[in-house]
Amino acid sequence: MNRHLKRITRAGLLLGAAFATASAVLVLALRWIDPPSSAVILAWELRNGRQARQQWQPLENISPQLQMAVIAAEDQKFAHHFGFDFASLQKALSEDRKRPRGASTITQQTAKNLFLWHGRSYLRKGLEAWFTILMEVLWPKERILEVYLNIAEFGEGVYGAQAAAHQFFGSPARHLRSWQAGRLAAVLPNPKRMSAQYPSHYVRSRAAAINRQVRQLGGSSYLRAL
Repeated sequence: MNRHLKRITRAGLLLGAAFATASAVLVLALRWIDPPSSAVILAWELRNGRQARQQWQPLENISPQLQMAVIAAEDQKFAHHFGFDFASLQKALSEDRKRPRGASTITQQTAKNLFLWHGRSYLRKGLEAWFTILMEVLWPKERILEVYLNIAEFGEGVYGAQAAAHQFFGSPARHLRSWQAGRLAAVLPNPKRMSAQYPSHYVRSRAAAINRQVRQLGGSSYLRAL
């Protein structure tokens, strides 16, 4: 019995070590190789039987206004944390213990969108944390932001800044203005129900608040801290 248990334990440790090594190699490679898709995009395409709209762009081809709007809306401590914002998480839990709001950082969102499936489980949360740590260790902050802005969902079947800019404003991502960037950032929590192209009063108000927060963060000068 003890021998059998030792074999199972040894096999589990070997599998764990193999996964850790393979995932680290994968994340390291993606520091320089642009991912052709993401887990979230592939899932959408399988459900809908058609290709999602996405066009990869390097970070320098994405408007600083959008970069800052997303940081202001989703993760204002992005430049300074190590993948997790425990203060925001604690605040979210204390504000509403029954239905806490999300407090995921941009790195966490990138990890789950790129690698993981939809759903809630301890396994998924553990994997999200693991990939978050790998990305923070192996990627510069600029790369994390670049990948996020290329795979984030901005509308039904619309992924990434370039596709969203063309779809909703007829403009490339590099030419987005602050009001357009604010609207795109405003719909990120629920892009299937909110529209950057035809914004509700709530989206307009949230976009205005995001642009005020961008100014409070110092505007594009914040990006120099990445």
